[in-house]
Amino acid sequence: VQLQASGGGLVQAGDSLRLSCAASGRTFGSYVLGWFRRAPGKEREFVASISWAGANAYYADSVKGRFTISRDNAENTVYLQMNSLKPEDTAVYYCAAGPAYSGSYPTQYMYWGRGTLVTVSS
Repeated sequence: VQLQASGGGLVQAGDSLRLSCAASGRTFGSYVLGWFRRAPGKEREFVASISWAGANAYYADSVKGRFTISRDNAENTVYLQMNSLKPEDTAVYYCAAGPAYSGSYPTQYMYWGRGTLVTVSS
């Protein structure tokens, strides 16, 4: 599976952005898809994940209620809608794909995209 994230940019606090991650290669629909981020000087952290059918979604406490993950298996794309952005959301965002047991640990995911930079100014 090859993944390519897009949609990042420079926004102001309170704005919204929608990230997309297009996948190609092996059966997209069988994977758990996740979003992670790495802020400057920090470790990569879990943001959200969604099960293969889209029935279950999980979020980091820091984004719960503001971010929404969704997927379109017909289009081989996973999205991250980010609302009420805060300066602390500034990071490079990565999408990842992993087997059914994948959760919030980066090591659980087998495939990674290159990342897209989100910068939120105050």
